[in-house]
Amino acid sequence: MEYTVKQLADLSGVSARTLRYYDQIDLLKPSYITEKNYRIYEEKQVDRLQQILFFRSLDFSLMKIRQIMDNADYSEIEALKQQQQLLLEQRRHLDSLLTNIQKTIDHYQGDKIMTDKEKFAAFKEENIKNNEQEYGQEIRQRYGSKTVDESNQRYGDLTEEQFKQMQKIEQDLISDLNIFVKNPDLDSNLAEKIYQEHKDWLSFTLPKYSKEAHQGLVQMYVSDERFVKYYDNKAGQPVTRWLKEIVEHYTK
Repeated sequence: MEYTVKQLADLSGVSARTLRYYDQIDLLKPSYITEKNYRIYEEKQVDRLQQILFFRSLDFSLMKIRQIMDNADYSEIEALKQQQQLLLEQRRHLDSLLTNIQKTIDHYQGDKIMTDKEKFAAFKEENIKNNEQEYGQEIRQRYGSKTVDESNQRYGDLTEEQFKQMQKIEQDLISDLNIFVKNPDLDSNLAEKIYQEHKDWLSFTLPKYSKEAHQGLVQMYVSDERFVKYYDNKAGQPVTRWLKEIVEHYTK
């Protein structure tokens, strides 16, 4: 089957204006353009649009979707499996929020006692969901779904005290990185302290520590702009490259 912009818009529920915009940003190009300047879409483009809409329903940005789908290793079936997993996790998250709200209502009404851990369980699940959407594909490709699922489980099982400790270590790490960049010395006590802080921070969620995994992680930090922004924005200055240098120095 072949479709014009209007026909594909009617079929998919996506506006013709949006389809034209997807063409402009190279997210969804038509199969060909007729002599009368009509965009024509075929089955391949219909399938791509379906996958785009799946990603959009999961709140992926258009830039992120294009980055994923234009990757040389992109697989439609693997993408669908990932989308299915994310939707299932989203459903579990909504169920968890509804359960949490009901428990809170019961708690306030005096019908049931709610523990402090239960009060924050749903919000930790929200953090996991956001991380999956932002970094999930890259992390799973590098370390495998089993490792990521175990890491998510460990994070979800953190007690309130452990969660506070994890946050405190990250704060100390950022603070020490800001001091380090003023006078960088990889053999200093401060550099070794930063390495240990990052290792300790990882231990809260990483199922099994290894120097190779630590090296691979910081290498991904500097090769992916989103990770660079995460650390540099927290520090208020470029520190991600130095974190990589420190970890590599102490894991040789």
